[in-house]
Amino acid sequence: MRVLLSTYGSRGDVEPLVELAVQLRALGAEVRMCAPPDEDFVELLGRVGLPLVPIGRPMRTMVRPSSAAEARDRVAEFAGQFDAVAEAAQGCDVLLASGLAHFASRSVAEKLGIPYVYATFCSFLLPTPHHAPPTALLPGGSLPAEVTDHRALWELNARLFDTMHGEALNAHRTSVGLPPVAGVRDFILTERPWLASDPVLDPWQETADLGVVHTGAWILPDERPLAPDLVAFLDAGTPPVFVGLGSTRHASADIARVAIEAVRARGRRVLIGSGWSDLARIDDQDDCFVVGEVNLQSLFARVAAVIHHGGAGTTTTAARAGAPQVVVPQGADQPHWAGRVAALGIGAAADGPAPTVDALSAALGTALAPETGARAQAVAATIRTDGAALAAKLLLEAASDARPPASA
Repeated sequence: MRVLLSTYGSRGDVEPLVELAVQLRALGAEVRMCAPPDEDFVELLGRVGLPLVPIGRPMRTMVRPSSAAEARDRVAEFAGQFDAVAEAAQGCDVLLASGLAHFASRSVAEKLGIPYVYATFCSFLLPTPHHAPPTALLPGGSLPAEVTDHRALWELNARLFDTMHGEALNAHRTSVGLPPVAGVRDFILTERPWLASDPVLDPWQETADLGVVHTGAWILPDERPLAPDLVAFLDAGTPPVFVGLGSTRHASADIARVAIEAVRARGRRVLIGSGWSDLARIDDQDDCFVVGEVNLQSLFARVAAVIHHGGAGTTTTAARAGAPQVVVPQGADQPHWAGRVAALGIGAAADGPAPTVDALSAALGTALAPETGARAQAVAATIRTDGAALAAKLLLEAASDARPPASA
């Protein structure tokens, strides 16, 4: 059995698919994986001996579209990854995509006549009558005062997808001999998307509108040791507060200073994760230490709290470690995760992407409270780790079911 995994996005889109690849290979499948050619991702796949099939530009070079025209050009670029994905998919029995790879990947699967699955790592994109869509994915970027029905709001969400992406997507589909699609959002999600998030952290309430397969999160184990100088810093005093924004590249230029001062205001040492925002120390005081690429699974078990951007992977990793969290959402699905952390009582949500020192210090005070720590430890015990194993089994079953019967 041959499987193609295709993704285009940040580390939060790439790393879960690496774990899925590991589980697929454990079941005897041959796996190929398309992803952006960032050095981080080449190294990540290399850890499990999986070569990266590069598609598109490095994610680290991408900037947010600043207009509708730029957004359409970006979709055309994503759809234009068709040729690279199609070449990688030759001889494959099934294709699973995540992130922004759907624009090309579903068309490839359709062209080749193989089963296709779209997986998302957060429920915020999935239409449901149980909650409204994210305001950022509504026309005008806000909830219209005159519309309160969730179904009507999701209809506005669908229209925005058509307006922003329909022309570019269908132009490309026509160029490769495929019919146009009438609803872009439904094309992206399919009739049965997979939700690869933890059921406690990101619950999904069944709905007749969409058949969702909720597998649990796909968590890649990290066995790398912490560097000796980092261990020495951890051992030299009380547990520090970790501050990092992961693959975020558009954070406030002042966020490192604000975070460091907020942590110090609580009498805590600071551990800075430089990440894609290149966060750095603001002075030479010995209460602050900077790390680059690091085993967060091991590290988060040794910190007092985690201040982060609210990516699905970071939120799940901190929750598994039982580390209280302060989420400073920068965009996309991150406000959703901030809300979930606060609702579960395992931390606090900062107000906006660029909080003041006082506001962030207050949120950190909530995270450092004993009752928050106790709740974080209790939730940690509930986090499932078998999501990728279940997904691998389901994916191979889907491929097997689609195969024509062997001739007599």
